[in-house]
Amino acid sequence: MLQNSTILITGGTGSFGHTFVPMTLEKYNPKKLIIFSRDEMKQWEMAKLFGNDPRIRFFIGDVRDRERLYRAFTGVDYVVHAAATKIVPTAEYNPFECIKTNVNGAMNVIDAAIDKNVKRVVALSTDKASSPINLYGASKLASDKLFVAGNAYSGEHETRFSVVRYGNVMGSRGSVIPFFMQVKETGVLPITDTRMTRFMISLEQGVELVWHAFDDMHGGEIYVKKIPSMKVTDVARVVAPDAIQKVVGIRPGEKIHEQMVGFEDAPYTYEYPEHFKILPAINEWSQSKSRIKDGVLVPENFVYSSDNNSEWMKEEELAVWIDVNRGKIGAI
Repeated sequence: MLQNSTILITGGTGSFGHTFVPMTLEKYNPKKLIIFSRDEMKQWEMAKLFGNDPRIRFFIGDVRDRERLYRAFTGVDYVVHAAATKIVPTAEYNPFECIKTNVNGAMNVIDAAIDKNVKRVVALSTDKASSPINLYGASKLASDKLFVAGNAYSGEHETRFSVVRYGNVMGSRGSVIPFFMQVKETGVLPITDTRMTRFMISLEQGVELVWHAFDDMHGGEIYVKKIPSMKVTDVARVVAPDAIQKVVGIRPGEKIHEQMVGFEDAPYTYEYPEHFKILPAINEWSQSKSRIKDGVLVPENFVYSSDNNSEWMKEEELAVWIDVNRGKIGAI
């Protein structure tokens, strides 16, 4: 589907973009891949990684700027919407800025995609959008709802929208593994809560889920990857086995466990071998055979959270992953 096409990724200089771009270039050989973001220095640094690859384009712009998106989306076939204000405390203390990017930006992407005849859009979401307790999660839930409803909003246009949701990305900048690696020399690792668990997904798995969404989507689906969990105390022990673990308390807006499917979504959630699919509750789309395909409806009151997960990552598995990926942990 993506072969010989023009693809654009918003927020493309972030962690996801740094993995999505080379993997997609290698697997699908698109005609053009456009990195849309607002940081010129990050674009300049990223451009050096790809030399003079004629398939790569860089486009300075902000998803808050509707007119700039219209210009960028001209001639684009597929869009990955990765731009967001993501850091939980940053969103709590700068709520207006969070809304401008995560909600208003989503609306701008939807409008531009429809009016510029983009074929399909996949928006990245987060576990924090499921039963949100912080502004980041609430803004991403609003974004998810906007992209789902965008399939009705598009009317006679053929533009289709879906969402990909996943949890803690191992090794990404600002996540727990690089943080522990940064402070381990002090001999003390701060632990917010000894009960805390997190889903563990690699950026490569996230990219593959986006590819699957493009190929599978009919419009309005939220895709949730099946991934293992770990206790944060176990992660700390792998990174620094001899360090003291000091409990410091939960940050504002932080959850003890991650959740990606809440029980309210269970009546509309179907299970597949490697993922779940939350179908839209609106317009009876959850009964659509073209969306359900070979899925199996999950049990009543089903919840997919990091503490009730059936799959857990062993400490030895994480240690191997860290050894293999040590050079890029926390770099992007």
